[in-house]
Amino acid sequence: MDSLFEQLKHPNPNLRDRAMVEIAESRTEETIPRLISLLGEEDVVYRRAAVKTLGLIGFDTIPSVVDSLINSDNVVIKASAGKVLAQIAVNYKDFPFPEEGINALKITMNDPNPVVHIVAIMALGVIGKPVLDILIKALQTTDNIAVSVSIINTLGSINDEKSVNVLTALSKDESQDVYIQESATSALSRLEQLTFFQSK
Repeated sequence: MDSLFEQLKHPNPNLRDRAMVEIAESRTEETIPRLISLLGEEDVVYRRAAVKTLGLIGFDTIPSVVDSLINSDNVVIKASAGKVLAQIAVNYKDFPFPEEGINALKITMNDPNPVVHIVAIMALGVIGKPVLDILIKALQTTDNIAVSVSIINTLGSINDEKSVNVLTALSKDESQDVYIQESATSALSRLEQLTFFQSK
């Protein structure tokens, strides 16, 4: 197993990918804690490989990942944990996303650090329609403009009537900050393109 973990740092992406799959497939009870311990790793290649490997392992990692996301004081660890949840959502998109993960992301949307709350919003965006109401509610209640814009951009990637309605209303609302209006307008046009391509 040690040699596989060493390969996660390898400059060759094919070797890294192969090591990720092997670690995920031959994991022991040590594997998840060991990968979690790499979420704050300074070596970006190594850290990203750990994130992707946890994403391959999937739902079994969620309790440990959520713990890192909610309880760590380290911004890099928190952001990496959010990215793991996004990877799991991508890899297991045909399965309902566990409530524990959704709740952790919901809490983290209010994190004071912009890197962390943007990652949380992005991960919820990857989960998509099942969490649309959470994103819309957060958009309606936040007074943080950066959070609002991140959510608006995320809604632009979720092809649903609710997204269209919210973005349309915001783009036409003269009482909104100009930046919010403009973001809603551009997210709406992205959504229209998405709808167009998906209907082809």
